Amino acid sequence: MRSEYMPRGEVVHLLAALYPKNRLACEISLFTGLRINDVLALKTEQAQKGRFTVREEKTGKTRTIRLPADLQKRALNVAGQHFVFEGRVNGRKHRTRQAVFKDLRRVARLFGVREHISPHSMRKIYAVEEYRKYGDLARVKKLLNHSEEAVTLLYATADRLSKRKDFKL
Repeated sequence: MRSEYMPRGEVVHLLAALYPKNRLACEISLFTGLRINDVLALKTEQAQKGRFTVREEKTGKTRTIRLPADLQKRALNVAGQHFVFEGRVNGRKHRTRQAVFKDLRRVARLFGVREHISPHSMRKIYAVEEYRKYGDLARVKKLLNHSEEAVTLLYATADRLSKRKDFKL
């Protein structure tokens, strides 16, 4: 099942109920547009710099990221020796995306959210907001590191597409 778009105003209520490290990971994804696995793979030394290059796990493409001072400070406060989001059992591995997903699903059920919300929804929110702010699909495509403009269009207009899903003839 594909993750759905929810407006930031609704998602912030869900984020507030997440476990703190999962909330921070989702907030970093919301701010940067990174996939959750790339957020969870952030190394402590990268967070210390505040501006760093990420090689995306899914595509192998690189992207420069800047964390604002508040997110950087919070990331460093929870950071382990190797990763910002250390694994539960082994500090040499990062937290899994499944852990964040399960926590988000727990909170969604608690709030009675019927949409399929997942950590990837943060990336869609980012895309919609960037497209609304600049109205430039090419810019959003570059920010998301997409190869296909059609895929970017689905992300950038996810707010409009989510309104249509309930429409029936």
